[in-house]
Amino acid sequence: MRVRIRAVRSINDTTTTDKYIDGHFSVLESYGVTKVTSADRSWANNPNVYLLVVESEDGSKVFGGGRVQIKNEAYNLPLEPAIVEKDTRIVEYMSQYSDMEVAELCGVWNSKEIAGYGIGAIFLIRAGVAVASLLDLKCLMGFCSPFTLQNCQKLGFKIIENLGDNGTFLYPKEGLIATILDIKNLKDLPNAKEEERDNIFYLKNNPVHSSNETSPKGEFTIMYDLNV
Repeated sequence: MRVRIRAVRSINDTTTTDKYIDGHFSVLESYGVTKVTSADRSWANNPNVYLLVVESEDGSKVFGGGRVQIKNEAYNLPLEPAIVEKDTRIVEYMSQYSDMEVAELCGVWNSKEIAGYGIGAIFLIRAGVAVASLLDLKCLMGFCSPFTLQNCQKLGFKIIENLGDNGTFLYPKEGLIATILDIKNLKDLPNAKEEERDNIFYLKNNPVHSSNETSPKGEFTIMYDLNV
């Protein structure tokens, strides 16, 4: 299998943005999730949203993706309205950042066609951290599921334990648990495992390259284009 992980500013490629949105909603619906702030389409008009799309080699089909959504005067991070209903401490927590300093890695999904290769569980998240660093942000935040928590921590994310129940929330619906995390030093990634720090630095220094990978489901190739 050969796929491409490409970074694109959402307002500059409405065709790819529409494919990403449609795929994301389909995945959410398959899990019975019909209301989630990160799936709100209003972000598509935000000039400070960068999509990471997993697509076929020819770009005709989107298999998954995520987005780096930067906080600015007109747009909060998706996690802010999601959390404030459950924990108002998020307001004070976000006050430490000015506009254009912090982003959320959100809306990460993958289709059944690429399930089992680990693309959504590690490769997309790794690419998201690299793109956030290339954008010179101070902090990258995000929600993660129990399934991806360990991988996120390897990449340098730390649980924000003074929010929610030691960092956990029932989100996006009752019965599902999400953990809120952040990386506060995207330049140096001091909390990342050495191997993962090296992987992210390689992506930053070589945003366009191909990489042969292995997974329990077999070998595959990722062609990266992370220029933003």
